[in-house]
Amino acid sequence: MQRTLSHQLPGEIGATVRIAGWVHRRRLLKSVAFLIVRDAAGLAQVVVTDPAVRAELEKLTEETVIEVTATVTANDTAPAGVELTDPTLRPLGPSAVPPPFDLYRPALTASLPTQLDHAPTALRHPTRSAALRISAAAVAGFRTALDAHDFVEIHTPKVVSSSTESGANVFALDWFGRPAYLAQSPQFYKQLMVGVFERVYEVGPVFRAEPHDTVRHLAQYTSLDAELGFIADHRDVMGVLRDTVAGMLDAVSGRAAAALATLGVTPPRVPAEIPAVHFTEALTIVGAPADEPDLAPAHERALGEWARREHGSDFLFVTGYPMAKRPFYTHPDPARPAYSNGFDLLFRGLELVTGGQRLHRHADYLAALAARGEPVEPYAGYLDAFRHGMPPHGGFAIGLERFVARLVGAANIREVTAFPRDLHRLTP
Repeated sequence: MQRTLSHQLPGEIGATVRIAGWVHRRRLLKSVAFLIVRDAAGLAQVVVTDPAVRAELEKLTEETVIEVTATVTANDTAPAGVELTDPTLRPLGPSAVPPPFDLYRPALTASLPTQLDHAPTALRHPTRSAALRISAAAVAGFRTALDAHDFVEIHTPKVVSSSTESGANVFALDWFGRPAYLAQSPQFYKQLMVGVFERVYEVGPVFRAEPHDTVRHLAQYTSLDAELGFIADHRDVMGVLRDTVAGMLDAVSGRAAAALATLGVTPPRVPAEIPAVHFTEALTIVGAPADEPDLAPAHERALGEWARREHGSDFLFVTGYPMAKRPFYTHPDPARPAYSNGFDLLFRGLELVTGGQRLHRHADYLAALAARGEPVEPYAGYLDAFRHGMPPHGGFAIGLERFVARLVGAANIREVTAFPRDLHRLTP
C-alpha cells in the first residue's frame, strides 16, 4: 500500500491508508487513546480504542518513527477534519529517546541556546521547520524571478587566494601548504561572469570573520547575489531588485502558505515603485548630523518607520552613500563624486540588500585603487577582465537569513537558521 501524507488524508475519507512519521504526542485517556503522528506535511490524529493496540501505543515514546494503517474517518474537530480509526501500529525502529523539550507544544519553551545545542531535534518543531520552508520558497522565488529576466545561474569558488574583496575580516586556511581564505562574497566572480552571460546570479554561502555577537549577524550566511550588464546606472539595478523581492514574496505565499499560517505571518506587499531617498535626505529625516558617514541601526529603524508612515511601505531604498563607505569598485555619482551610485534596501527598518553600479573601465579601477593607496597586484586577475572590455554593470546581494527573520518577525536571526555559525558556535 502506497504511503499517504497527512495533508492528503481529507481526500481519502472511507479508505484504508498507510501513513508513517514520528510519534508527535500520545494522549492516554480512560476509554480512548489518541496518537498524533507528524510527517513532513503536517499532523494526523489516530484514534485507538482496541486494548491490544493501546498496549502497543503505551510502549512508544515521543519521536519514535512509526507506521500506521487505518481507515480515514471524517471528524470536524480533528486536524484537517479527518482522523484515522481502527489502526494497526508498526514501529519502524527502536523506541526513541525523548528530546530535552516537548515538540508537541505550540511553541518551544526551551531557550534558544538549548534549541541550537539540539538543533537536529529542535528543527522538527513545526514553528522551526516552517521558517526553513519559507527560506526554501524564497530561494525558489529568487531563482524564478531572475530566470524570467534571462539571468544565468553560476557557481563561484568559495576558497580564494587573497583577502581583498570587501575589507571584512576573513577566515584563513591551509590550501596544500599555501595560504587561502574563505570567500567573503562572490562579488569579483559575478562581475567577471557579466562578461560571459551579461546577467548572472548565485545562491551560496559567504563567510565573514567579524567578531559580531548580535541578533542580526552570522559568520556564515547564505547570500543571494545578482549582477547585470548594459545598465544606465544603479536605478536599473534597483528595478530588477524590486521585481526579485516581489517574486520571492510571491513564491513564499504560493509555496509555503501552510508555513506562513503556522507562524501567523502575512507577507507584505512590494510597491510597484519602492520609495527612495538619497543618503543626505535620510540623515535629515532621522535628525543625524550632515557629516555622518553612515547609517546606524537606530537610523535604519527610524527610516523604516518613516517609510511606513509616509509611504505605507515596508521597503525603502537609500541611495547615494558616501564613496568613502563603499568598496573601491563602486561607481561614483557623476554629478556628485563624493557620493556613490550605490544603495541599500531597508526592509522594515533593517538593511537587507546592498547594491549599486560598479566601475567598468580598467583605467578607473587603477585610479580608484591609487586613490585609496592600495596596490594593484592583489587584484591582477580580477582587473585583467576589464582590459578586455566590460559593459556598464551593477548588482546586489540579499542576505537570505536576514530576509526570512525580518519577514517572520524573528527576534534573532538564529531562529531561522538551521545550523548557525557565529562567534561562539561551530556545532552541531
